Amino acid sequence: MKLMVMDGQGGGIGAAVIKGLRQSIGSDPEILALGTNSIATSKMMKAGANRGGTGENAILCTSRIADVIIGPLGILMTNAMMGEVTAQMASAVSSSRATKILIPLTQEKVRLVGFSGEPLPHLVNRVIEMVKEMM
Repeated sequence: MKLMVMDGQGGGIGAAVIKGLRQSIGSDPEILALGTNSIATSKMMKAGANRGGTGENAILCTSRIADVIIGPLGILMTNAMMGEVTAQMASAVSSSRATKILIPLTQEKVRLVGFSGEPLPHLVNRVIEMVKEMM
């Protein structure tokens, strides 16, 4: 199973997810860290990803081969993350055949109905449980 974890800006959410996955399910699944910038990719690699890529083309190519895509809600929104998410990135992720597990955190002017506002560590734990159920 190929898990693509996508993040931007500082990469903190992606790094928390990868670290949690490694601690919980070990080294078995291949985790691909995709950053909208090199700082995000670097932080996710240090958290335990197998491989990493940065930028639009890396995200377009990896979205085609991933089984699961994990990231904040903004990875589906053009111009999210202070403009780091391009229209092509958002389209590639949303069009991918991969299952998407999205963390409902966004700095954009988006309000989510039914979202309980749990803190990030709780949301990361929920992501990990979803991945474990899929394995």
